[in-house]
Parts: sequence; C-alpha cells; structure tokens
Amino acid sequence: MARIENSKLWLAALKPPMYTVAIMPIILGSAIAFYQTGQFKAEIFWLFLSAAIFILAWLNLSNDVFDAETGIDVRKAESIVNITGRKSLIFWISNLILILAIAEIIIIAWLQHSPIVLLIVLLCCALGYSYQGPPFRLGYQGLGEIICFITFGPLAIAAAYYSQAIHYSYLSLAISVIIGLNTSLILFCSHFHQVEDDLAAGKLSPIVRLGTAMGAQIVTILCLALYVLPLIYWLAGVIPISCLLIFASFPFAYTLIKHMQSNHAQPDLIRNSKYIAVKLHFFSNLLLSIGFVLASG
Repeated sequence: MARIENSKLWLAALKPPMYTVAIMPIILGSAIAFYQTGQFKAEIFWLFLSAAIFILAWLNLSNDVFDAETGIDVRKAESIVNITGRKSLIFWISNLILILAIAEIIIIAWLQHSPIVLLIVLLCCALGYSYQGPPFRLGYQGLGEIICFITFGPLAIAAAYYSQAIHYSYLSLAISVIIGLNTSLILFCSHFHQVEDDLAAGKLSPIVRLGTAMGAQIVTILCLALYVLPLIYWLAGVIPISCLLIFASFPFAYTLIKHMQSNHAQPDLIRNSKYIAVKLHFFSNLLLSIGFVLASG
C-alpha cells in the first residue's frame, strides 16, 4: 500500500497531464502553417515537440526548487523537492534538461539557417524563469497569467509556425489569443485551493487579490471566450468553418464552469479544477488543429 501511495505521489509531482500545455502550441502552430503553406516538415516538428516537453519539465522542476526557497510548498506533498529532499540535485537536473532543449532548438535554427526560432524560445525561457525565479518572482505579484498568456500563446505559436513556414502570419497571431487564454486558464484555476498558503508566503495571486467568488466568474468569462473568438474569426472570414470543430470540446468548459460556480470556496473540492482545464485545453486545441488540417485539403 505504501508503494502504491508513493507511486501516486510521484505521478502527481511529475504532472504528466500538464505536458499537453507544451505539446499543443507546437501541434496547433504547425497545423496553421500546414493550412497556409501545404507543407509539413516532420523532422522539425518532432525536434520542436521534444524540446517543448523538455522546457516544460525544466519549468516544473525549477519552480519546485524556487517555491521550496520561499516556503510556499511546505505543505505540498507532491513537490519533487519535498519528496526527494534534494533541492540542489533537482535544480541541476532541471538545468541539464533545459540545455538539452536548447540544443534541439539550435539544431532547428541550423537546419533553417535562421536564428528566429531560437531567439523566440530563449525569450520564452526568460519569461518562464521570471515567473518564479529570483530576483523577479513575478508570479508572486500576480503576473503569472500574463506571462503564461504571452509565452504559451503568441510566442509559442509564432515559434511553431515559423519553424514550419520560415515566415510569420497574422492568422497565427489571431489563433494564439485563443490558446494563450486557454493556457492562462489552467494557471488561474490552480490558485483556488491554495489561497491560505499563498497568503502565508506573501504571494499575491489573482485569487488572493480578487477572491474565489470573483475568480469563478472570470473562469466563466474565459471559458466562453474560447468559443466566442473562433465564432467571430469564422464570421470575419479569418478561419475556415472546419475550425468550429472546437465547439465539440464545450462539455469540458461547461463542466469547469459548473464545478467552479459550485465549489470555488472549498479547497479540497476545487483542487482538481486545473486538470479539468487541462482537458479543455487539450481537446479544444486538438480540435482546432484538426479543423486547420481538414481545411488544407
């Protein structure tokens, strides 16, 4: 039984579902490029996908280290640092993973004879570090969602699109707003169950500032925006009708809205809301990607 519980703890600490946050911008950006250019460079795609997974692993591990330094995770059993008790080791492992990711991006830049993707990814990494890393710790000022939006929205989609097309497009910028909001929603939902710990550590998360009731209303607005924006884009002739496949993911949005409205002030019940948001992120962006691929034919 203890071994099973330990396995569950490691699974929670490694957060495998969260890696869709890294994967989906690469898939969506590549799908948009395929829709507009008719080309798909498989070797670039797999290199970038692997690098994105490594970068998110670096973020998760390094953030655990930085949170351990502030004491905000002292009651978080699923922290890698708390499980291992080896903060320095986890820090250096995270740095090694980042080096591997950057090496893959350098290969992409070399293959394309262009530094653009590398520069965008380095900017993403810098913003990712500023979220929890000293001396910035911008997440403690309630700026995490903004950083998340920029990094996993416009910048990630721009890099993924450019890696395939070697130029940029306004369509990818428009779509990046959707996935950016979608990704920020995951981070926003993660604050609801840890208001007391955030307050104790001096972390002014959006939920600490706004309260859980107002936060639940914002979740509703963000969820609805994920469907209003594609509808507006389609009516404006920006995206093909096949992209309205995204509406098939609405049950996940409805589940999240209902869950938030009912349980926003109950930490134990609302803890899983970020994983509902992860499912919404995955399926909505997958369906959007499929819509672009179908329209390319």
